[in-house]
Amino acid sequence: MKTRIIPFSLIILFMIISVNSFSQDQKGQKTQIKPALLVIDIQNAYLSGMAQREKEVAMANINYYIQLFRSNGYPIIRIYHYSKQYGPEQGTEQFEFPSSVLIKPDDSKVIKTYSDGFNKTELDKVLKGKGVNTVFLCGLSAVGCVLATWIGAQNNDYKAFLIKDAIMSHNEDYTNNIEAMFDAVGPDVISLIIENSGK
Repeated sequence: MKTRIIPFSLIILFMIISVNSFSQDQKGQKTQIKPALLVIDIQNAYLSGMAQREKEVAMANINYYIQLFRSNGYPIIRIYHYSKQYGPEQGTEQFEFPSSVLIKPDDSKVIKTYSDGFNKTELDKVLKGKGVNTVFLCGLSAVGCVLATWIGAQNNDYKAFLIKDAIMSHNEDYTNNIEAMFDAVGPDVISLIIENSGK
């Protein structure tokens, strides 16, 4: 007897549509999805260590998602890494995102000293202040700070999604494995969620 395989993306879309853009809180009550985009550590100091082809694709996609979230009125949170031992020093060009990134001065800014963007930072407070309960993560490194922050989001009771082709690492194979293992989502799913989320 032959079995019919349903593409995974169709299952995801069905699940999203069937819950009508609502998720359940800890008490089992439905809550409306309130998304935010987390742009993690795309600082000049770290970009040079990323796989070149992957970096070009990811940076273009990050700008796409910044525009998508902004045009729909959802917050963009920019996250920067700083280490007293390794830098980069705040206020230097190496600390900043490239000028080609479409962030704005009024996009919330969080500076972290651990891999997890939630660890001893204001990130949870910033997100709660904006009513956010769902986060989409992009940036670097897929095997480091992005993954650690994804875990931190889960630990802080957020729905969290990695964005396919908008995360990067020093090894493209590693990034591909992370995207597969953690079901990274692409533009069709993200657009559907964004368009059906309540402000």
